[in-house]
Amino acid sequence: MQLSLLHLDDRVAAFAKPSGLLVHRGWGSAPVVFVDLAERALGRKVYPVHRLDRATSGVLLVALDPAAAALLGAQFEQGLARKRYLALVRGVPPERGCIDHPIPRREGGPRVPAVTDFERLHALERYAVVEARPRTGRLHQVRRHLKHISHPIIGDVNYGKGEHNRLFRERYALHRLALHAAELAVAHPETGAPLRVAAPLPDDLRGPFDQLGVPAWIGAVGDAIASPPLDRGAPG
Repeated sequence: MQLSLLHLDDRVAAFAKPSGLLVHRGWGSAPVVFVDLAERALGRKVYPVHRLDRATSGVLLVALDPAAAALLGAQFEQGLARKRYLALVRGVPPERGCIDHPIPRREGGPRVPAVTDFERLHALERYAVVEARPRTGRLHQVRRHLKHISHPIIGDVNYGKGEHNRLFRERYALHRLALHAAELAVAHPETGAPLRVAAPLPDDLRGPFDQLGVPAWIGAVGDAIASPPLDRGAPG
């Protein structure tokens, strides 16, 4: 497996992580993890500064030295990194809203404040594509919050419904969680300038989205995005 490189400079790299790939060996059991592939691609050690669920695809940022890792990690800890996710959910949620619902920071831990802004991008008959912008970084936050408002993500075996997941596997060949980390913005650890990285929708989501009639601009990168999402909403 090869990773798609989205950004590279002397201090920071970003890749498009596929669904099903564990980020770090300390976060689970797998023969090959994202960090292995990233180090193989760059020929040097990398330092993860945030995480994506194994089942989630999209932008994953790594630092290339310990100092950069500390500076970037602090941005995520302080809620200064801005993140945008795309999700296919059951039902049709409101046009936009804010989910303010405490959830654990880690599995089995105490509940802590967690906030996610969302916007409905495209409505289908019984489903919808939403953009989620978490202001905090809790375990499974986007998945838990969308479940909390009764719009679980399709393909979510923990918080979703088996009958809907089976329908999408059989009818649309969707064999993964329909959640994609589409965009990430941070301050560059050396210059302080805004660093914005976007990952296009991967084929294993683009195909089912096309079959459903989801507009092509949803999940595109560049000028095709009608209204840049990181220019809206609160930092997260």
